[in-house]
Amino acid sequence: MSTVNILHMKQGDGEMSYAKNSTIQMRWMNMALPIVKNTIKEMLTIHLTSFEKLESFKIVDIGCGSGPNTLLFMSEIIDTFYNLSNQNNHQSPEISIVLNDLYKNDFNNIFNALPLFYEQLKEKYGHEFSQRCFISVVASSFYERLLPSKSLHFVHSSSSLHWLSQVPENLDNKGHIYMAKDCLPIVFDAYKNQFNKDFYSFLNKRSQEIFPKGKMILTLLGRSIPEPSSNDGCCLWELLAQSLLDMVSQGLVKKEDVDSFNLPFYTPYCDEVKEIVMKENSFDLDKIEVYMCNWDPNDDEDDDNNIFDKKKSGENIVKRIRVVSESMLVTHFGELPLDTVFKIFAERVANHLEMEKTKYTNLTICLKKK
Repeated sequence: MSTVNILHMKQGDGEMSYAKNSTIQMRWMNMALPIVKNTIKEMLTIHLTSFEKLESFKIVDIGCGSGPNTLLFMSEIIDTFYNLSNQNNHQSPEISIVLNDLYKNDFNNIFNALPLFYEQLKEKYGHEFSQRCFISVVASSFYERLLPSKSLHFVHSSSSLHWLSQVPENLDNKGHIYMAKDCLPIVFDAYKNQFNKDFYSFLNKRSQEIFPKGKMILTLLGRSIPEPSSNDGCCLWELLAQSLLDMVSQGLVKKEDVDSFNLPFYTPYCDEVKEIVMKENSFDLDKIEVYMCNWDPNDDEDDDNNIFDKKKSGENIVKRIRVVSESMLVTHFGELPLDTVFKIFAERVANHLEMEKTKYTNLTICLKKK
């Protein structure tokens, strides 16, 4: 009998867990979810043993955070298995869900949500099916080994791999907190090298855990052109850096504290990803999908009734960036008038949007284990 494991990965870092933005996460999940569902169906009907012979299907949600999207994503996967079971007139395999994030993650928040989650499964699918779903926890970084060798068939990562395992070492990047157009070339090289090291390690560790023909679907922030200081990759963080420097000019922040603060973050161009996949050589690259999204997820250009409001959009964007960055800022700067920082930041973002409505670039990467 075969056991099919799904590894669902999100973002993590060796020292801290970064908050997930629920609105942006939902948008990314909606983009990748059809690909994930179709891949699972294809694997079960073509590439793996027949559906009726499966005993267990394991979902590991790595970098799960403590928000609602973790259980929402898993419910969609469970729904896929329920539908396949009905279509094939066979009992569904047992579904084992392992949640993973760093040690500091608030797993208690998830545990408190589980009774309702189980109850909803029972109401939607019936008692018998709900009894075939099991949830547990593992706390660790996904840049390390997580699970036994050849124990997985499918890996999914969302909003994770643009976060590096660490800030590049010996980084001389004064006046910036990330890559920017006027950074020294060694800054671009340092960030690229750290991403290459981390992504190579990620592929290597997962290759040891996945069966041959197993698949990975990875969604992360990228950039649209080879130039590392492209606006879609760097501009938003540079606006935050300028806001911090505004605080320096007001005597509210020390210049040396800004100079020593850098983000453990990198948005790769798709060709960089391809090169690392080829170099590591454990996976075939099936395809890379590129999606462009507005900075403000509430700014829907397809809605004829939508009226662009730069001030409102600036505030919406900064609220979401604050969720991601606040803990890092507090850790580095200590006591900081955050409301003032993000007010200045929102004004800078609004002014930028008035001149150029820059977008995020999202990469969805589909890989198959050799």
